[in-house]
Amino acid sequence: MLWVKAFHIIAVVTWFAALFYLPRLFVYHAMADDKEGIERFKIMERKLYRGIMTPSAVVVLLLGSWMLWDYAWLTYKHMGWLHAKLTLVAILYGYHWYCGRLLQDFAADRNTRSHVFYRWFNEFPVLILIAVVLLAVVKPF
Repeated sequence: MLWVKAFHIIAVVTWFAALFYLPRLFVYHAMADDKEGIERFKIMERKLYRGIMTPSAVVVLLLGSWMLWDYAWLTYKHMGWLHAKLTLVAILYGYHWYCGRLLQDFAADRNTRSHVFYRWFNEFPVLILIAVVLLAVVKPF
């Protein structure tokens, strides 16, 4: 089971790298004003979302579910920290989905938000990461 945990952590790191980078690309894309640059951002965003971010999220979900089933299924109802962590992870999957919606808007040249919005939007997964790591390591309740 340690192999599953190790690959789960690797997938989480990869997923978070993409969750941090895609909104940063949105910042630069929102600031771009030349056609060549805009088209380059569209390609980068699409490849990051489809080639790294989504596959990593799927691996995280599969391996996390495996560990939940194997480690915690019988005692899950007594692990408040795990309930909180899974709630935050569900919110993170919503964030991932919303990034996909924003990606579609950029791809269709329908973005209406400024680079400032995306700078703030980029910070959200940092807060989730801090909370999830603290819950998983400290297990406060």
